Amino acid sequence: MSTKAKLLSIAALATASLSVYAADHPKTSYGFGSTPSAAELGQFTSPLPDGRGLPPGKGTVSAGKILYENQCLACHGQKLEGGMGDKLVGGRGTLVNNDPTKKPVKTVESYWPYATTLFDYIKRAMPLLQPGSLSNDEVYAISAYILAEAKIIPQDATLDAASLAKVKMPNRDGFIPDPRPDKFRAAK
Repeated sequence: MSTKAKLLSIAALATASLSVYAADHPKTSYGFGSTPSAAELGQFTSPLPDGRGLPPGKGTVSAGKILYENQCLACHGQKLEGGMGDKLVGGRGTLVNNDPTKKPVKTVESYWPYATTLFDYIKRAMPLLQPGSLSNDEVYAISAYILAEAKIIPQDATLDAASLAKVKMPNRDGFIPDPRPDKFRAAK
């Protein structure tokens, strides 16, 4: 019997054994956790680059500045330069260079291809000690402030689900698109 035939025989036997085992053993319960309700699941967002999945709400740059100073400054710095937390702005043009002594600076401004990613990250993970505590309006406002400080949107901008999805990030074309159009609709 060839090696290939032996491997196929072993794979078939393993599959049959697992099927018999699964049929004889009911699903194990560990006695903790619960199935989330529709309301609990509604608290989570997972927006796509084209804005699908963004919740209702809106926020201005000026409101975002006040929120940033109260919620974000301690970790991300007065000028969004970083500190305990990551640097948020700057670094344009540093990702691709021919000088090995110049380190790439990955920030919201220089690296992230979609503004919806900023909303998603702030909504789920910020502020550090109370993740998920910001309202949708607060997240839109902080996103607006960061994008305005990076000179991606105007200082008088108001962001909502429609306008955030239309923001053209500086590194939007710096990624290779997914070649499977049958799996994912292209972002606009």
